[in-house]
Amino acid sequence: MAIVELKVPSPGESITEVVIARWVKNTGDVVEKDEVLAEIDSDKATLTLNAEESGKIEVLAAEGDTVKVGQVVVKIDTSFKPEAKKEVSTSSTSAKTEAKKEEPKKEVSTSSVSKETKKDATYATGTPSVAAAKIMAENNIKSGQLNGTGKDGRITKQDVLAALSNGLPTVGEVLSNSWKGERTQDRTKMTSLRKTVAKRLVAVKNETAMLTTFNEVDMSAIYAIRAKYKDKFKEVYGSNVGFMSFFTKAVTEALYHFPAVNAMIDGEEIVYNKYCDIGIAVSAPKGLMVPVLRSAELMSIADIEKGIKDLAVKARDGKLTIEDMTGGTFTITNGGVFGSMMSTPIINPPQSAILGMHNVVERPMAVNGQVVIRPMMYVALSYDHRIIDGRESVGFLVKVKEMLENPSRILFGGKLPEEVLLGL
Repeated sequence: MAIVELKVPSPGESITEVVIARWVKNTGDVVEKDEVLAEIDSDKATLTLNAEESGKIEVLAAEGDTVKVGQVVVKIDTSFKPEAKKEVSTSSTSAKTEAKKEEPKKEVSTSSVSKETKKDATYATGTPSVAAAKIMAENNIKSGQLNGTGKDGRITKQDVLAALSNGLPTVGEVLSNSWKGERTQDRTKMTSLRKTVAKRLVAVKNETAMLTTFNEVDMSAIYAIRAKYKDKFKEVYGSNVGFMSFFTKAVTEALYHFPAVNAMIDGEEIVYNKYCDIGIAVSAPKGLMVPVLRSAELMSIADIEKGIKDLAVKARDGKLTIEDMTGGTFTITNGGVFGSMMSTPIINPPQSAILGMHNVVERPMAVNGQVVIRPMMYVALSYDHRIIDGRESVGFLVKVKEMLENPSRILFGGKLPEEVLLGL
């Protein structure tokens, strides 16, 4: 009898402990090689533990246990082999198929039914009596929920009472379908990821001189581009063009003009990054994740759209790796997808700044002395005042605003085409 011991894999440097989030297989199960046995939560990502050999497993740790990296958590007895999958006889299958084909079909003439219905229906069909209408109004019942048994199909008081006794919800039940009045509590253990996020957020507030500056963006130009080219873009690239790709391009150009916003503090030194690895904050089932688009300054709009889509799918499926979420130089977060009008995002350390997007609302704006309705978005830049001064933070946000309101600026280093032509 050969026993194979499975040890907890290392999720990354500096991580010494993980939590067994969920066992997919249990003691006594016979598994195949490479089959997923468990999900493991680390400080930064969720990993899977896969069988190295086929055999019967013995689980050595419970769900929710904190275990050391390298600790043995599963034993596999390789003397047990999975049962071979039974092959379905093609002849018997075809015979069953033939039998089904030979079965006579019971056809219902929809035309005759509809004719009969129309013939029997009158003006009174589905109309409640006065007493029935009163009870229906009190219990929020629609006529379509009831079958009238009165003359000519009229809904009677007895029809309504019978329906209520058979389970139609009353007003009281409808109003109480959220809170049940139970004075109870549920306690759930924090995941390693949630605990790490909590510690980092508190550390940011305590260890940085965080400040937030705001501005607003007229999204008319972006709306116009999307409306004009959305079908062609989808035909060529197979995906829609969203706001995030425009913001990412605008941010990378603005970071070139204000390098301090793309920098970070390392001890007593300031590290200026000559590239833009943009973190895109996404909400995943296990909590907030910030996967990173590498060298976003070199990407096209289509590349950014594809990159964001791929990262969002991996986040949704819990397949983000440590490498996907490390090394960002600047972060963008979009609270607008949840309806946020304005917020002060928290810096993602060791970065020095984060841009917050919000929802787009049509508001009256003064343009050339006229009041016009424009789709407007508030944007917020939270930054570390130890490394970024007010002039740089405000200038950065203004540059982002200018490029979003005149997208052609993105192609010319933040300048208008006429300015480039004139050498200004």
